[in-house]
Amino acid sequence: MTMARSRSTKRKSRALNTMQDKGLRLCALGVGMLVAPLLFGASPMMNSVASALRIPGWMALTAGVVLLGIHHITKAKVTRIAPLPHLTPRASVPNESAVLRDIRDEIGVIPRKPFSPAPKTREAATNWSPAVFAAIEWRRFEAVCEKLFAQAGFETKSQSHGADGGVDIWLHSRNAEGPVAVVQCKHWQGKAVGVKEMREFFGVMSSHKLQRGTYATTSTYTLDAQQFAKDNGINALDGKGLLALIAKRTPEQQQELLDVAYEGEYWRPTCASCGIKMLERTPAKGGAQFWGCCNYPRCKSRLPMAAALR
Repeated sequence: MTMARSRSTKRKSRALNTMQDKGLRLCALGVGMLVAPLLFGASPMMNSVASALRIPGWMALTAGVVLLGIHHITKAKVTRIAPLPHLTPRASVPNESAVLRDIRDEIGVIPRKPFSPAPKTREAATNWSPAVFAAIEWRRFEAVCEKLFAQAGFETKSQSHGADGGVDIWLHSRNAEGPVAVVQCKHWQGKAVGVKEMREFFGVMSSHKLQRGTYATTSTYTLDAQQFAKDNGINALDGKGLLALIAKRTPEQQQELLDVAYEGEYWRPTCASCGIKMLERTPAKGGAQFWGCCNYPRCKSRLPMAAALR
């Protein structure tokens, strides 16, 4: 019964909107017919046109006002008798299936546990190892690198998202104006950084007239990339090199770096365009799950579920 009343109310609302639209159009037409001839001067021809349009103009204006009046009165009655929507307590809607269906119909994918806390099986490590790099997402890795250089005495600047121009971290010295070096971070698992990426980074250094730069990755480098870095003054840090550098820090500093790595939802990748955490999504037509931006369809950024690379 409630659903039938709801459909009836929607039909009445559409009819009222149509009535309001017609009323406004008739009022506009009537005003136009009464006023338009007066704008062209008081010539005999315009006086004749104004006289001919006066009666239909007043009729259109009157009809429009009547329709608007009927719309106002009827709308007040419909609003007064419309049944309140049935509200179901949140706790009684398992998994919010209705909401998920609405999202699926709208954007073609189903968000899966969008705001779930970290599972109990995910526990922060107490010591640095390759497993830490594998557990965290790319933004946490950049934050760890920034903290590492800050511990070395540099003043660091970075941005959380958006186009970075090939620079993830700017390094400043208290004794110099402007940046003294730049850092590029690649949170890659199993994919070696090639000479192409290294050349692009060297181009960024040259454009800023910088002689120093560090390329940091959780992965490794190809032989060509290593040679190019050596020839052009680029400090190429791979996963092992980063762990060795971290091992030289004091126990307190190593713990600070772990705290940065495991901050917040460290396992959930960040959208590089929007700077917000991505959601687990399942294609509506089936297929492998993936990470997608919650601003879809405005932002179509996505990452594979197995390895969130940047």
